[in-house]
Amino acid sequence: MSLELVVALVADLLVVLGLLVTTLGVAGMFRLPDVYSQLHAAGKAVFLGVVSLLVASLAAGDGSAAARAVIIALFLLLTTPVGAHAIARAAHARGEKMRSPGALDESEGESPPSSGPERPAHRFP
Repeated sequence: MSLELVVALVADLLVVLGLLVTTLGVAGMFRLPDVYSQLHAAGKAVFLGVVSLLVASLAAGDGSAAARAVIIALFLLLTTPVGAHAIARAAHARGEKMRSPGALDESEGESPPSSGPERPAHRFP
C-alpha cells in the first residue's frame, strides 16, 4: 500500500469517528436528564468530534489549511471548558438540580460563589 492510500484511509476513519462522536453528543443532549449531564455530552462532542474532523482535514496537505485547523483546535481546547463551566455555574445559580441516578451534588446547600462585590445598577439619563 502506498503512503497516500494509508493517509486517505486514516483521514476517512477520522471523519467517521468525528461524525459518530458528534452524533452521540447530540443524542446525549436530548436523552440525558439534567443540564450538567447534557453539558458533559455537548463538551465532548464539540471537542472530540470537531478535533477529529480537523485532524482528518490535515491529510489535505495544504499548509494554510493545517495552520487553520491547529488554531481552531487550540481555540476549542481553551473555550469549550470555559463555556461549559459558565453554563454550569449559571445553572447552579438558577437552582437546577442534578437528576442523574447516583449523582452526588457536593455543593448542595451552598450558595453559588458571587461574581464580585455588589455594584449599583447604572442609570443612563
